Amino acid sequence: MAFRYAMSRFIPFRDEQACARVRAIRRADITKHANPDFRIEVIEDRTQFYSRFAIDIVERIHKASQEGKKCVLILPVGPVPQYAIAAEMINRLSLSCRHLVTFNMDEYANDQGETAPADWPGSFATSMRQSFFARIREDLRPLDENIHFPTHRNIETYWKQIEDEGGADCCYGGIGWCGHIAFWESHLGLEFGDDLAAYKQAHGRIVELNPMTIMQNALHTFSSDWSWVPPQAASIGPREILGARDRSFWLDGECGGPTMSWQRFIARLVAHGPVNTLVPGSILQETNCGYHILGGVAQDVTIDFS
Repeated sequence: MAFRYAMSRFIPFRDEQACARVRAIRRADITKHANPDFRIEVIEDRTQFYSRFAIDIVERIHKASQEGKKCVLILPVGPVPQYAIAAEMINRLSLSCRHLVTFNMDEYANDQGETAPADWPGSFATSMRQSFFARIREDLRPLDENIHFPTHRNIETYWKQIEDEGGADCCYGGIGWCGHIAFWESHLGLEFGDDLAAYKQAHGRIVELNPMTIMQNALHTFSSDWSWVPPQAASIGPREILGARDRSFWLDGECGGPTMSWQRFIARLVAHGPVNTLVPGSILQETNCGYHILGGVAQDVTIDFS
C-alpha cells in the first residue's frame, strides 16, 4: 500500500523529484557528469583513500617549491588521517614547507558567536596542529605566521587575507550531511533564494549550525553526544571556495564500515542534483574540482525495512 508524506519542515531543499532522481543513481553511474572538469571518482579502499588525499596535498606543496612559488591551501579538519600521512611523506622527502600558507575553512563558536580558543581541545586549531603541523619536522614546518584560522575577530576580513596571498591554489574540503561546504550551511540559502550570482559572492561569517550538522559532528567527534557540539561556527563562504584555482573534495562518510553511510544520498544530491543555494556543495558542479568518494559512500541508496 502506498504511503505519502512530505519531508520534515526543517529541511530547506524540498524538491522531491530531484531527490528521487539522484536517489536512483546507481554506483556504476555515479562518476558520470556533464562537466568533465568536475572529476568524480570512487576509491574502494579506505587506506588508499587517505593516502591519495595525502599525496594530493604533498604534490601541490612540492610543485610550488619546484617553481619557487608560495603554496596557498584552504584546508578542512575532516577527514583527518591524511594529515599524519602527509606529514610523514614531507619528513621522509625533507620537503621544506616554509613556502606553505594555510587557511583553515572553519572553527567552532559558542552561542554568542565567539570562536573556540586555539588551546581548547575540541578546536579545529588544536586538531590541525596535533594531526598535521606538529608532526612535520621543525626545520621543515611552515612558519607560524603562515598558518591561519578563522575567528570571530577576523572572519569579516578572512577572505581578504586569502586574496592578499594571491588567492588559494586549492580549496580542500568535504560534504556535510545537509550538503554544507565548510560550515556554510544549507539554510543560509534561504537568504538568497534563487539568486545564485549573489550567493556565489557571499563571504564567510559566523553561522548557526544546521541540525544535521550537529548530529553529524556528534556522531563522529563527540561520541554521539549532541549536547556537547558547539551551536555555531566561523566559516568561509562560497566566494572563497569558488575563488580558489582548484578544488579537491573528499567524502569518507561511512559509519563503522562500508555497509552504512550517512553521506550516501547527499553525495549524489551535491554531485547530480540541481545547482542551487539550498544545497551548498552543488555549486562545485560548475567548477574544476576533484570529487573523491569512498567505496561505501558510493553504494546504492536503498531502504532496509527488515
